[in-house]
Amino acid sequence: MKLFWITITGICIAAALVLLARQRLDAAFVVGTVGVVAWFLSYRVQMKRIIEANEQQTGVEDSNEDVDY
Repeated sequence: MKLFWITITGICIAAALVLLARQRLDAAFVVGTVGVVAWFLSYRVQMKRIIEANEQQTGVEDSNEDVDY
């Protein structure tokens, strides 16, 4: 899944650069923003895997069910 988001990020950034070169600033901004969101999602997938691996290694699961607010 991480490779998917990284690929989408690269495609969006390349498309944003092409649109920027053609002076389509609004479209370049939108496509660039989609690229940044895709990068964030790839980072999120990576962090989720690291957290799951850490929980499996320690055997501790973070549960907020018993927290009173």
